[in-house]
Amino acid sequence: MEENQFIQVDEETAKRIEEAMPPEEELQDLAEFYKVFGDATRLKILYVLLDTEMCVYDIATIVGMSQSAISHQLRVLKQMALVKNRRDGKSIYYSLADDHIVTILSQGLNHIEE
Repeated sequence: MEENQFIQVDEETAKRIEEAMPPEEELQDLAEFYKVFGDATRLKILYVLLDTEMCVYDIATIVGMSQSAISHQLRVLKQMALVKNRRDGKSIYYSLADDHIVTILSQGLNHIEE
């Protein structure tokens, strides 16, 4: 096959792909969502929260970082609806937002371990 030759996709296939493609705005939102997983500290925090809910102090101790650094990352995770929090007196406890997060983490890890 010559370099300048291209295989043309038939119109039916192109139309089917186009109809299945999410809107541009959703693709941008999805890209932003996956960017959150591109930081090892945020991944560590999510793995800590797989087991149980915890306060910032405990997360910082386990991860070996300052409370302010953990708080900053928790804000990012909360903005993307990956974690939620609850107040108990003066303490705020963080946990995973839902079971989707567990699935995303386990499937990602399974993928790279293959």
